[in-house]
Amino acid sequence: MSTAISPLAGKPAPKLLLVDVAKLLAAYFDLHPDPAVPAQRVAFGTSGHRGSSFTRSFNEQHVLAITQAICDYRHQQAIDGPLYIGIDTHALSQPAFESALEVLAANRAQTMIAKGGEFTPTPAVSHAILAYNFGRSTGLADGIVITPSHNPPDDGGFKYNPSHGGPADDSVTDWIGARANALLEAKLKDVRRMPLAQARRAATTREHNFLDAYVGDLTHIIDFDAIRASGIRMGVDPLGGAGVHYWAQIAERYKIELSVVSEVVDAQFGFMSVDWDGKIRMDPSSPCAMQRLTALKDRYDIAFACDTDHDRHGIVTPVGGLLLPNQYLPVLIDYLFQHRPEWSQSAAIGKTLVSTALIDRLAQRLGRKLLEVPVGFKWFVAGLLDGSLGFGGEESAGASFSRIDGTVWTTDKDGIVPALLSAEITAKTGHDPATRYRELAAELGEPFADRLQAPATAEQKSLLAKLSPAQIKTSELAGEKIDAVLDHAPGNGAAIGGIKVIAASGWFAARPSGTEDIYKIYAESFRDAAHLQMILSEAQHIVDATLAAD
Repeated sequence: MSTAISPLAGKPAPKLLLVDVAKLLAAYFDLHPDPAVPAQRVAFGTSGHRGSSFTRSFNEQHVLAITQAICDYRHQQAIDGPLYIGIDTHALSQPAFESALEVLAANRAQTMIAKGGEFTPTPAVSHAILAYNFGRSTGLADGIVITPSHNPPDDGGFKYNPSHGGPADDSVTDWIGARANALLEAKLKDVRRMPLAQARRAATTREHNFLDAYVGDLTHIIDFDAIRASGIRMGVDPLGGAGVHYWAQIAERYKIELSVVSEVVDAQFGFMSVDWDGKIRMDPSSPCAMQRLTALKDRYDIAFACDTDHDRHGIVTPVGGLLLPNQYLPVLIDYLFQHRPEWSQSAAIGKTLVSTALIDRLAQRLGRKLLEVPVGFKWFVAGLLDGSLGFGGEESAGASFSRIDGTVWTTDKDGIVPALLSAEITAKTGHDPATRYRELAAELGEPFADRLQAPATAEQKSLLAKLSPAQIKTSELAGEKIDAVLDHAPGNGAAIGGIKVIAASGWFAARPSGTEDIYKIYAESFRDAAHLQMILSEAQHIVDATLAAD
């Protein structure tokens, strides 16, 4: 296995890479999926159903079936409060929203759409659900977010957030997915639907000001007084995403020196630099994709970006350039657990098992319990909701944390608040996060980390997901005794869908992606770069042997 870096990586996207939006939208309506073909069925990954209309994996019939399945699930579970629906700026999101609204209105679901047709970040939907449900035990709200996150411009995505406000767990998505596929197989016979114009006029379709509600409540999670008093200069690149109009409102409401790099929305995302593999991908944690903002780093004291649905963050400093998530998350955690005195002393730190082990060492130093879970933000929902987790975060730059008073903010990933917290950290400590990261690494050990990924078929991904400790025949990892081989997460005992091998000064994890046709190997060493390469080499050998069994 190897990760091939494209010669286009980090360069402005050439015209040949730009999606033909007209053809993409035509394919959404004209191409029909065949439910007998596995790749064309509804399949919920870690963040909903995703695909492209070109490959018949995200088309009108998928959206109609999934929405009807959600309506059926709501009826079964007696969820009869409002359903909040948001969309991002991907080309397929608008037609998918219209298809969904036709079904929701026909099913008489009270549907809250964004005021004025505004784009809606994922965290704003989670925030709305929780705000409505506060103090209620009946008539609860839930939500839909139409987004493929940071995926390429020809992708579409559709995810369901139940009444807890966060990503649905497997029991829910399995039910919805099975029902949606049954509807596809029956040629949508039981899908209730009405014309779009009628659906928009329906008494059950109402507008909600997601932007004002979310932005107005940020004062309860970020110390804007400290940011404003410091006078620091901030820059933000929305990457043409759903929060594109939120940032100017944040700057105006809280009177802070925050400049928006660009408010351009372009369904082709032609302003992006190309990601590592030659694709356009709006990933704020990717050095290749973040060229526009990193080129401006010296103009600001701190700068940040978010992905297309604004549930991931990227932090840029004059000193360190783009911080990797595994560099910023420890800084964020260290700051929060020392500057939020109203938080419970028992509030724990949540991390996924592929996040840096520097967080493990930091949790021990802070005297906080560590909850290590599989990949997927759904594992943090319950803890964020009841306050037993002060923070939950992923190596892929998704995170959320409690309000200043220790109560729940969102139960889904929020890219906006970690971005703003980087400004609070800079304002209150006088040091940007890159400086603080170097201090933590000097104190607790500097990790050397890398992540490799490569294409994988569905069959290969299935083999990797079933990799077990019994298949690891070696007793050493890069010259050290293996201390543990995990196929279940230590924090909650859930299957990790892959494997993690741990030694005293390094580890690796191998797992298939839940959202793309790729597999990933994560590795980390607390020795040096050479030791990291040894770990990666041995991890590659294990993965290659597994795939060879296909």
